[in-house]
Amino acid sequence: MSKNSPLYLGFDLSTQQLKGIAVTSSLKAEHEVKFDFDVDSRGFSVKKGVLTNEAENEVFAPLAMWLQAIDGVLQRLKDAGMDFSRIRGISGAGMQHGSVYWSADGERALESLNPSESLQDQLANAFAHPYSPNWQDASTQKECDAFDAHLGDETRLALLTGSKAHHRFTGPQILRFRTKYPEKYQETSRICLVSSFLASIFLGKIAPFDIADVCGMNLWDIKAGTWDERLLSLTAGSSDTSDLKHKLGAAEVHEDGGAFLGNISPYFVQRYGFNPSCAVAPSTGDNPSTILALPLRPLDAIVSLGTSTTFLMSTPYYKPNPAVHFMNHPTTPGIYMFMLCYKNGGLAREHVRDSLPPSSDATKPWQQFDQVASGTSPLGQSSDPNSPMKIGLFFPRPEIVPNVQAGTWRFIYKPDTTVLEAADETCWKQPEDDARAILESQLLSLRLRSRDLVESPTGANAHLPPQPRRVYLVGGGSRNATIAKIAGQVLGGWEGVYRLDVGENACALGAAYKAVWSVEREEKQSFEELIGGRWNEDHFVEKIADGYQEGIFEKYGRAVEGLDMVEKEVLKEEKNKWQR
Repeated sequence: MSKNSPLYLGFDLSTQQLKGIAVTSSLKAEHEVKFDFDVDSRGFSVKKGVLTNEAENEVFAPLAMWLQAIDGVLQRLKDAGMDFSRIRGISGAGMQHGSVYWSADGERALESLNPSESLQDQLANAFAHPYSPNWQDASTQKECDAFDAHLGDETRLALLTGSKAHHRFTGPQILRFRTKYPEKYQETSRICLVSSFLASIFLGKIAPFDIADVCGMNLWDIKAGTWDERLLSLTAGSSDTSDLKHKLGAAEVHEDGGAFLGNISPYFVQRYGFNPSCAVAPSTGDNPSTILALPLRPLDAIVSLGTSTTFLMSTPYYKPNPAVHFMNHPTTPGIYMFMLCYKNGGLAREHVRDSLPPSSDATKPWQQFDQVASGTSPLGQSSDPNSPMKIGLFFPRPEIVPNVQAGTWRFIYKPDTTVLEAADETCWKQPEDDARAILESQLLSLRLRSRDLVESPTGANAHLPPQPRRVYLVGGGSRNATIAKIAGQVLGGWEGVYRLDVGENACALGAAYKAVWSVEREEKQSFEELIGGRWNEDHFVEKIADGYQEGIFEKYGRAVEGLDMVEKEVLKEEKNKWQR
C-alpha cells in the first residue's frame, strides 16, 4: 500500500476509553491507539471512566475528560507516525443514550477554536452542564414511568419508538435534567448525543443525530421517521415543543448514514496536519457501529463483551416488544437492528473475578477465573441430566433486563420437576461456583430473549434446533477462551464461534468502515455492497470455539426455562419490597 494512499479514521468514545483506528481503502487497519480514562487522563477522579452519586443512582462522565482524550488520541496517532494529510474521511461511534448540553457560548467557541490551544482549555466551559449521564445511570425511574404511561403503556411506547422506557434513554434523561436543573436547561442551546458530540468536535459545529442513534431516545417514531409530538411535549413540560426541537436540531436527522456533513474543522488542519478536504460523516451509536464491523448474514449474531453485554442482529422485520430494542440500521434503509443490552456485563464479571484468589501470574488477571469456570461442570450438574442446576443473577449495578436493583441471587433449579429453591452455602460454594454461573446467566438471558428470532438452518443442517448460524464475539471479553467456549455451548451457532481480528476495537472499526463507504461509494451503492466486496474473511475473522454441541445445547435449553423462573421470582421479591 502506497504511503500516499487514503486512510479513514474511526473513533469509539466508550465508557472507559477513547479508541482510534485508521484503515485503508481495502479495510486493513494501519494504526490503532487508545486513551484510557482511568490511566491516561489528568485531573479527573474517575473509576472505570465514570463518577457516581450513589444516593441518586447517578453515573456520569466529565466532558472535559473526553476533550482531553480526543487531543490525546490524535497526539498518539501522530507519535506513531501517521500522516494526517492522508485522512480522507472520519466517522465515529459513541456510547448510546448519553446526552451533552451545549451553551450558546460553547457553540460559538466550537466554531472559532485556536489551534495553539487544547480542546480542553477552550471548551471545558462550553457546556450548560459539565457532565454527561452514562448508560449505567439509574436515576430516572420516575421519568421512565411517565414515558411508559404517556402513550398508554410500555408496549405502545415500544411499538412506536422501538423500546420501552429505560433509565439510560435520552428522553427520560432530558426530562430529569429539565426538572432537576431548570436554569441549566434554559442555558442549554443544543443537546447532543455522545455520537453527535464526537462528530461536532471534528466538524467545528453542532452535528445532527444519525438515523440509528436517534432511536435510542424514546422520542423518535421509527416507522413514521419523525419526532413524536406527544413525547416531545412530555419531555418539554409544555405543548409548545419548539424550544426543545431547537435544542435537538429537530430538522437535521440524516437518514443517509454516509451523508457528507462538511469538511473537518480548521483546528485539526492546523494543529495536526489534516487535509482540509477531509470529510466528516455522521457518527452513530456504539451498538449500531458494532454491526458495521463485519458484513452480517441472516442468522448471524454479534455478542459484544465490553463494559455492558450486548446481543445484536440485523433483520428486515420490525417486531418490537418491551423486552428488546429495535432501531434503524445505521446505513441501510428498510433494515432494523435488534438489540439486547445489559448494564452488568464486564464489570459484573470482574466483580466475580476479584472475589476469587488472585492469579499466580499477575500479568494474567483472568487465569484463576478461567480455571475455576472451565473446571466446573455445566450448570454445576452431576452426570444425571435431571440433577439440580445452579442458576444465579449477578448485578453489582441496577439492571435493565430484568429491571431490578443491584443484588446477587443464587437458586437451585430442578429441571425434572421445575422446582426452584433459594441456594444456601451447603449447595453453592462461594465464590467458586459463581465463576461459571455468571457466564451462564448472562448467556442464558441472551438465549431466552432471542429464541423467537432465530430459526433452524436449511439444507444439510435442517435437523438442528433453532440457533444462530454464527456467533461473533467482539469487545474485551472476546479474547477470553473460556467465555468463547461457554458461549458456543449456550447459544449454539452451527458454524461455530468467531472473533474479529480487532475484536476489542469493533466499534471504532465499524466507524472507520462507514467513513470509507461515505467517501468512496458510487451513487446508490449500499454499505453491504462496498464493504462486503472488500472484506476478506480470512484476514479479519478467526474461529475460536465450537458452536452447537448436541446434548449440551439441549441441556442449556432446559436451563433457559429455569432462568426465566429465577427472573420472575426476583421480580416478585423486588415488588414485595416496594409494597412493604
